[in-house]
Amino acid sequence: MGNDQKQRRVATREIKFRHSAQFVPILEHLGCSLLVSTYAAGKVVSIGAAAGKLQLGFSNFQQAMGIAAPGCPEGQVHAADQSIAVGGPNVIWFLRDGGPLAAQIEPAGTYDRAYLVRESFVTGNIHVHEMQWGSDGQLWIVNTLFSCLSTLHEDFNFVPRWQPSFISELSPQDRCHLNGMAMKDGKPRYVTALGTSDAARGWRENKSDSGVVIDVASGEIAARGFCMPHSPRLHQGKLFVLDSGRGSLVTVDPSTGLSTQVAEYPGYGRGLAIHGQFAIVGMSRARETSVFGGVPICDERDAMRCGLVVIDLSSGQSVAFLEFESGVEELFDVQVIGGSRQTVICGPYPREDEQLPVWVVPREDQVRSLVEKSLCSQVMRKQIL
Repeated sequence: MGNDQKQRRVATREIKFRHSAQFVPILEHLGCSLLVSTYAAGKVVSIGAAAGKLQLGFSNFQQAMGIAAPGCPEGQVHAADQSIAVGGPNVIWFLRDGGPLAAQIEPAGTYDRAYLVRESFVTGNIHVHEMQWGSDGQLWIVNTLFSCLSTLHEDFNFVPRWQPSFISELSPQDRCHLNGMAMKDGKPRYVTALGTSDAARGWRENKSDSGVVIDVASGEIAARGFCMPHSPRLHQGKLFVLDSGRGSLVTVDPSTGLSTQVAEYPGYGRGLAIHGQFAIVGMSRARETSVFGGVPICDERDAMRCGLVVIDLSSGQSVAFLEFESGVEELFDVQVIGGSRQTVICGPYPREDEQLPVWVVPREDQVRSLVEKSLCSQVMRKQIL
């Protein structure tokens, strides 16, 4: 058998997309790029615009779900010196800013920001959903299978930090389908769940109106009556939530529990990024499963779209869109990379991504210093033990 026959064959898919006339100008006006995770397609999509043209890059991450972007957890991303985290079925991948390497990645001179995969952490299949960086540097994870919020520690698969008051025990049963998380001052403040059940997968029984927003600080339910809500976000003092099963972006007043519709969109909403005056909503087509039975937006399944819709928060109008016509059926997360018009992701599978591999290696004069620091750390650890 020849060498090329021995190589693992890579499954490919044709991805077709289209966008409205205003999508590129808005991205250029904001001076940002986007990262979008596609669960079923198993990719993180980098979306940028330069010289009036849209550029999409596709990086393979198996069952990509939540993305923790660098910078401020409230969505106004500024810092470039933190990691990106990408959640998968069993691991969380960590990617670091490559700094000046970005300009050298082929095609050279194309990218102004590059994130290179450097580490992975094995959590086991905890059904990772949304993730955000905390002000203490901790990665906060919505652990959907165990109905809790978690952080990481090298000695454990995860560390449970908070769970809804109606969940009686830590158990891998996806009791309420906890899924989304809004941060305030670098700490989790609100979460969304599809129900308040304390039984295994009990949220499925009344999903048409049993969705809730929960105040993490008090443990109280801040608002009820949503249909499969996702992606809570705090922006300029307002709490935004995707009422996903109704195809609606709403604001929620936690003091009264009342919600107000901001805009509608033709898809099942998951993933919300807010930058400047614009909300960018991820839309998915509903899968043909019992999970979506009785969900209002699925009454017009043929009208559902997969892609991004840009909503002007000052008017509530949809002003631009990017639609995947084939190859991608559902999205999960949407994140903004501020200050970067063209971001490239160098993931764990460069050959599958049709990228040249990138190695980051210390200079000869740095090696001795690195080895000495490592030896010193080992001695100190032995003394502590």
